[in-house]
Amino acid sequence: MTHRIPYVIAILTLIGGVFISIIFGANEDYFKDNINEGLKKNEKINQIQDPVEKAAVLKSEADKNWRYYQRFHFHATGIGAMIMGVLLFISFLSAPDRMKAITSYTVSIGGFLYPFVWLFAAIYGPEMGRENAKEAFAIFGYMGGVFLLGLVLSLYMALKYRLKELK
Repeated sequence: MTHRIPYVIAILTLIGGVFISIIFGANEDYFKDNINEGLKKNEKINQIQDPVEKAAVLKSEADKNWRYYQRFHFHATGIGAMIMGVLLFISFLSAPDRMKAITSYTVSIGGFLYPFVWLFAAIYGPEMGRENAKEAFAIFGYMGGVFLLGLVLSLYMALKYRLKELK
């Protein structure tokens, strides 16, 4: 069972990315309305006195926050596919099982958690400010490093160990 968990995590990553895109298609206005409601509560934006400048900042921030939702979708689906490919590749290597397991878990867990930095920045960014939201959820961003570590371990194994002979 423990060898299947990274594959399950990869599939969950793909499901998250595809699921949010389905929600976008069904009700994109829901997300955009939440962004606009959050921006109305943003203290920094509310301090802008010039109505033209304030309208420009609101539009710019709304567009950028919407882009963060899209980034969650793009990263989750793209990284999910990469995870699956790396896991399948690792399974064909003649490397020690423990090394393959460690690599599989770093790739899958890091890849699964990383896109959430964009989702949480999208959800909380309008009210908190985009940079503050990214900082508040930076732990998810650091998971990209865990994913990268798994990719480097995969490269190491690919260079050190042969592919299994197919029978």
